[in-house]
Amino acid sequence: MISRRNIRVKVMQTLYAIDTMDAETLRPGTATGLLNEKLDQTCQVFTYLLYSVTNVALYAETDAIARSSKHLPSEADLNVNTKIAGNEYVYQLLNDRGFQVNLDQWKLKNLPDTEITRKLYTQLVASEIYQEYIQEEGRQKNKEKQIVEYIYKEILMKSELFLQHLEDTFLHWGDDASMMDVLVSNYFNKPQLFNFLQLISKEKIDYARELLLTVIDKKEYCLELIKPKLQNWDPERIAAVDMLLMEMGVCEFLYFPTIPTKVTINEYIDLAKAYSTPQSGQFVNGILDNILKDLEANKLVNKVDRAKK
Repeated sequence: MISRRNIRVKVMQTLYAIDTMDAETLRPGTATGLLNEKLDQTCQVFTYLLYSVTNVALYAETDAIARSSKHLPSEADLNVNTKIAGNEYVYQLLNDRGFQVNLDQWKLKNLPDTEITRKLYTQLVASEIYQEYIQEEGRQKNKEKQIVEYIYKEILMKSELFLQHLEDTFLHWGDDASMMDVLVSNYFNKPQLFNFLQLISKEKIDYARELLLTVIDKKEYCLELIKPKLQNWDPERIAAVDMLLMEMGVCEFLYFPTIPTKVTINEYIDLAKAYSTPQSGQFVNGILDNILKDLEANKLVNKVDRAKK
């Protein structure tokens, strides 16, 4: 399912968008509206990527019908192997009611380009791993999983044509690209854990909104804590993303009692490395660590066991 790290990314992106907006365009609900859109898009992209895997697999049946319908079909045309179309992961997805509801709700069935799907399928058929897959008798779970993962990682994600299709289809595909590998991998590892009607739990949605609104509400106070620690840094050279991540980190220290401070620091170091400059991880780590020491010295950090909450 969507992780807290993914949630933090969406909150960061929302805060960045708000900071770049004209103040006159901001209205009550603008922030949460933008956040909801970003969370919703993540769910759409994830669903569409899985749908694209099924489309490539199911194209085996389309290919078989087309080739057998030739005026003078060859023996090969009459014996196209369609084993991949019955892959158990493909079957499970297509029979998942929540998955189908999402496809219909977001009109994702209208998005695939048939010619792109054909080219992706042709590339799959030419691969050694596919030939090995169709030659094996029966269905072994590890092989069923291996081939759908191959379609995603080696066919879809390495196709310039398909990646361009994603960019053209989803305005902010670049925002989601880095987290999709993990989400798709998690699905193929434990599909039974995914509820497509609630890809983001209520707890995480509440956390996302609370973090967003807390950072906005406590911005001035957070800056009062951060700025004194920037004495040896040129404010003009501090990346905007770094400042947002530090504000988010400080808010988690102070206002999210169930999130351990170590988890907060590690998460924002990773996000700084992934979304800001090469030096940002070390920078964010140093500033947050210094702020945390001051807060703890003044007994302003109160953490509780989540289980005891």
